[in-house]
Amino acid sequence: MAFDGVVTRAVAHELAKLKGGRISRIHQPHESDLVFAIRAQGGNQKLLLSANPTYPRIHLTTEEFVNPTEAPMFCMLLRKHCEGGTIESVEQVGMERIIHIDVRSRDELGDVTHKRIIVEIMGKHSNIILIDVDKQMILDSAHHVSHGMSQHRQVLPGRPYISPPAQGKADPLQETQADFIARINWNEGKLDKQIVDRYSGVSPLLAKEIVFRAGLPTRESLWTAFSELFAEVKQNRYSPNTVITKEKAAFSVTSLTHLVDGERTTFADVSDCLQHFFQDKAQRDVIKQKVHDLLRIVTLEKQKNEKKIEKLKQTLIDAQDAERFRLYGELITAHLHQLKRGDTVLSAVNWYDEAGGTIDIPLDPLLTPSENLQAYFKKYNKAKNSLQFVEEQIRLAEEEILYLDGLLVQLEYSRMSETEEIRDELAEQGYVRKQKQRNARKKKDTRPELEEYVSSDGTPILVGKNNKQNEYLTNKLAAANETWLHTKDIPGSHVVIRAREFSEQTLQEAAMLAAFFSKAREGSQVPVDYTLIRNVKKPNGAKPGFVIYEQQRTIYVTPDSKTIDRLKKQNRTKPAAAKP
Repeated sequence: MAFDGVVTRAVAHELAKLKGGRISRIHQPHESDLVFAIRAQGGNQKLLLSANPTYPRIHLTTEEFVNPTEAPMFCMLLRKHCEGGTIESVEQVGMERIIHIDVRSRDELGDVTHKRIIVEIMGKHSNIILIDVDKQMILDSAHHVSHGMSQHRQVLPGRPYISPPAQGKADPLQETQADFIARINWNEGKLDKQIVDRYSGVSPLLAKEIVFRAGLPTRESLWTAFSELFAEVKQNRYSPNTVITKEKAAFSVTSLTHLVDGERTTFADVSDCLQHFFQDKAQRDVIKQKVHDLLRIVTLEKQKNEKKIEKLKQTLIDAQDAERFRLYGELITAHLHQLKRGDTVLSAVNWYDEAGGTIDIPLDPLLTPSENLQAYFKKYNKAKNSLQFVEEQIRLAEEEILYLDGLLVQLEYSRMSETEEIRDELAEQGYVRKQKQRNARKKKDTRPELEEYVSSDGTPILVGKNNKQNEYLTNKLAAANETWLHTKDIPGSHVVIRAREFSEQTLQEAAMLAAFFSKAREGSQVPVDYTLIRNVKKPNGAKPGFVIYEQQRTIYVTPDSKTIDRLKKQNRTKPAAAKP
């Protein structure tokens, strides 16, 4: 993987066709990513700018993004200054991984203004910066860099824009044979590392390719390989491709002949290559971050309930004194005529003890005998009532833990849309803040998309990957005579076999799906209950995804990922109509 200066040059050359294009809309689907909708050359284009610390990039894209309902501040600022504007140029800075996009627009007064979007692709220091060209002042950026983070260069609104520090490397496009031979120390060895250290825009991957093309390297052969490669770059003749080997995955705009055992894919243009290479990786990275945040919230809630149960059980132990207070009250009642104010203890025969004997009952000397009696019965009633309350609270906390356990399982294997559905559910349950919904009615009518599998004999099987999908599948979509499956007493997915009659093999495979998408994924001989949909009910007021069922049978299966892959249908099901 190498988004080096050569790739940046190829991207800038490709994006030159956006010159004269009009920016119609700007979105910020992620804090590090921006998507520009551009009308250029009679067609619509989408330009992705990413300052993701792991996968920074810039290229045209056809990918669909999930945009937040409320745009971040940086996105709003870009809309203010750049939406409706015209792209005047897209240029690379030297051979650096920096691209300038100049935009001409009009301000609120109708005056022409010039803004520049600077995309710096520098690993974890990548950034997207909007500056006022006339003042060379930063308006804002995707990532702020304070004085405490960098003494040389601060990236903050209102500060002058300072270019990243120069590395003092030579431009490979301007190199001569004499200078090239003079720069390389032939006694030092590690020729590829020397090329990286001495030339701007050359990545280790590209340097290895140059050395490989030189064969048994001599001064002349190495120069020939170097000059031929950069002659193609200078003429903007590129061969976008990806190579996937057992050890690594790589992309380049030149042929990677030194990776001999990899799976190669070539592309018509650079953007297609970059989208193909980065799309799944970046999406997994975004999902991982979103899932990590939700996992932390759910885990903390689970720990909170576990601690609550510990305290409640201690309260339960303390409340066992209720019977002792009742005994004291009844014995005081029986000996009330013998007591007077000022007594500190009552020694009485314990009639309730089969072994007999006396018992000493502490008395408050400041209270009358009747008041002592009332005090003990009051303690008895309080302790008795607390027992009922505490037992109810323990039950509710245990149900909460069971619910949260289910969410943890669902988050472990969720994709982007499923993660968003789980977040919406957590917001509805009050665990996270609700997001403002501009299209609330439209979202409310959206039905969850379900994952469809097909058994060995062609029977469709549907799986709910979260509670929203589970409820839709079980309570609305499935018919009464279809078969429902779920792991026995283990958090997991709802599974439905969409047929009245099916083979034993289909039942086994559906049970394996239920076990695979559960907390028992790594287990063996996992118990899975199955029954007809008509026997499955959701109690009033129950948590999302919680049901009760009857007339079930149990089957035992061992989850197997290879079988799951075989059953998986490639296309996701469209939201089906609910049962009448």
